[in-house]
Amino acid sequence: MKSAQRLLEYAAKQGVSACFANPGTSEMHLVAALDATPQIRPVLCLFEGVATGAADGFGRMTGNPALTLLHLGPGLGNGLANLHNAYRARTPILSLIGEHATYHRANNPPLASDITALARPVSAWLKTVERPQDLVVDTAAALHAARTLGPAALILPADVAWSDEEPDPVTSAPDASPQGWLGALDQAAAALDARSVLLLGGRKLSARACSAAQRIAEKTGAQVYVETFPTRIERGAGRAPLKRLPYLTEMAVGVLAGAETVVLAGAVKPIAFFALPDRPTEIAPPGASIVEFFPPFGDPTEALEALADAVGAAKSHAARAETAAGATDAAARLDPGGFAQAIAALLPENAIVSDESNTLGLYAFDAAAGAAPHDWLTLTGGSIGQGLPLATGAAVACRDRRVVAIEADGSALYTIQSLWTQAREGLDVTNIILNNGAYAILKFEMMRAGINAQTEAAAELFDLRRPGIDFTQLAAGFGVPAQRVTTLAEFSAALRRSFATPGPTLIEAIFP
Repeated sequence: MKSAQRLLEYAAKQGVSACFANPGTSEMHLVAALDATPQIRPVLCLFEGVATGAADGFGRMTGNPALTLLHLGPGLGNGLANLHNAYRARTPILSLIGEHATYHRANNPPLASDITALARPVSAWLKTVERPQDLVVDTAAALHAARTLGPAALILPADVAWSDEEPDPVTSAPDASPQGWLGALDQAAAALDARSVLLLGGRKLSARACSAAQRIAEKTGAQVYVETFPTRIERGAGRAPLKRLPYLTEMAVGVLAGAETVVLAGAVKPIAFFALPDRPTEIAPPGASIVEFFPPFGDPTEALEALADAVGAAKSHAARAETAAGATDAAARLDPGGFAQAIAALLPENAIVSDESNTLGLYAFDAAAGAAPHDWLTLTGGSIGQGLPLATGAAVACRDRRVVAIEADGSALYTIQSLWTQAREGLDVTNIILNNGAYAILKFEMMRAGINAQTEAAAELFDLRRPGIDFTQLAAGFGVPAQRVTTLAEFSAALRRSFATPGPTLIEAIFP
């Protein structure tokens, strides 16, 4: 079992400290090797989609890869949706995927599948380890790829993992990633004026990065937007309150209508989320120049500060009168506006928000511009069921910070098992389920597709009220205290209690 142990020992030396796991028979030697590697905490998840989503949250908050431990192709398949989101976020993750022993694959056993084909679309780097001697060297390459490019996958045949053969050591460090943006600095600086847009993205938009972008805008007259679904952005009072590019194609096209140049700093070229009848698929105006300044793999803080210096921007951005508004009518039933105001007014300092609110939480991001300083994480790849696992992984990474998951009712049901892991680990997560008894986003998208009358099939496929789902009972079954609220006063009181109480809680917020 030396191979498995050496893999984990090497990973631990490289700063890996968590393994989100739902293992099976082919991974038992890796499970046993975790005992010999106490630096890596094993975190059990009841579903692979929770494990992959939690690894995403952990990687976003630490910048270091977490491990996932998945059982063959079916286990990987269960985790693919949130690996897709992590791939779009370019989060550092190393998935260890079990495989049948090399000599058993030819027998086509019942759980055999084409793991490589499953893993390739969600992996920035991918390899099957065929020899025990290669295991640590391949692990080194996988971790380097995860840190620089995004999710990596290492497929491990069982006999490679259980081998007592000593793997070859790593003899050379991976090449450092070049600062390619330096070559585009002058071009980006020259392109920024009142007819241009600076679009921000990347793995992390720090407060410093946002301040630099705001200063660039104040100096050059350029508009600044954050990509629609940022991986991680530091926001709150005293920080630059940058706006996100709208999700709706027609609104985003309007925002960029006058742009002659779009400078990309960590973002990719803006395109529509979906193709719809009679709507464009590209957001930037036809003929607009696209300047790729900083690649979408890392933290653009240093590059944006250099760009601010290059255009002669001020050393600090202009102060904005952004304050968190209090609720106006505490007796009122919950609505999106009141919900957003309550979140902004009560959010604890240094909180982390995992936002998969889809429709009812529409105003929460903008309202929180004046809240206490916090981090905001979003649904990068559009594959729902991310919010609760993302919050779980973020809480494992940052045990001294309160995590707030703003979650739609339909999306929550994809990975509701996250609550059990939160309870088991004693994580400080406030789970807010926005319950309107429907896949409301689908009703909205149906109208956007030009179908204005709800069909019988839509009435059946979008409705979650027959029977109604009681999230408080579900939470209790997973060991998480829960409360249902219907008014703004009840919601605000429940938030305060949750923030003051260690461990996870769930608030089911009923919307008319």
